[in-house]
Amino acid sequence: MADGDAAGGPALAGGVGVDEGQAAIEARGLSVGYGRVPVLHGVDLTVRPGEVVALLGPNGAGKTTLLRALAGYLRPTAGTIALFGQPCGRMPVYRRCRRGLSFMGEERHIFPGLTVRQSLRLVRAQEGALDLFPALADRGRHRGALLSGGEQQMLALTLALARGPRLLLIDELSLGLAPLVRERLLDTVRATADRGVGVLLVEQNARSVLRRADRAYVLRRGELVREGPADEWLSDLDGLASLYLS
Repeated sequence: MADGDAAGGPALAGGVGVDEGQAAIEARGLSVGYGRVPVLHGVDLTVRPGEVVALLGPNGAGKTTLLRALAGYLRPTAGTIALFGQPCGRMPVYRRCRRGLSFMGEERHIFPGLTVRQSLRLVRAQEGALDLFPALADRGRHRGALLSGGEQQMLALTLALARGPRLLLIDELSLGLAPLVRERLLDTVRATADRGVGVLLVEQNARSVLRRADRAYVLRRGELVREGPADEWLSDLDGLASLYLS
């Protein structure tokens, strides 16, 4: 993908070509802090096109800090980040977005004063964007601020996918949402990866996210302590819980 908008306008996720042999994003020896306070220490992490990677760990482990550093909102104090094979440690956020990165933070990234359809027009979403979440189709004339929490998060994910990203970073996708909404959102994330998009996802419900993930990392006190296939974690949830508590 060129370092600019694709010709012919944006598309939903899956409308881009990917090189499965190249990492979507890769961090090596990454350390990040706030001022003089270190948070991450020597993190090594890789996300490839077409896979969902879960980032697990207790509160305060540094998961949000890691996502924000990968997205470009925080500058590393040591180590390297490569986005689709290109070093990007000093690349500003807007250039990472142009190269195919989309970031969903804990805050629901919607336009509260705009209707659902106005929001989609603003990001130049293609026709059929609401097919991702049919529940939103009947809410097209409602302002974002008047949607339920689940509907707001559906809209936020739709907007994140509207420009056809090659890499999606998501922080706490289902925080505070009903189980049925959580499962629908996670199914959409899995389907997005199946179309070639790399996904790195922070999610507190480990069982639900591991059912859709390919691999998982566990972050504790700013360090990655384990990494492995998602099905292995699912078969040892007690062992996973012990890493949270130790």
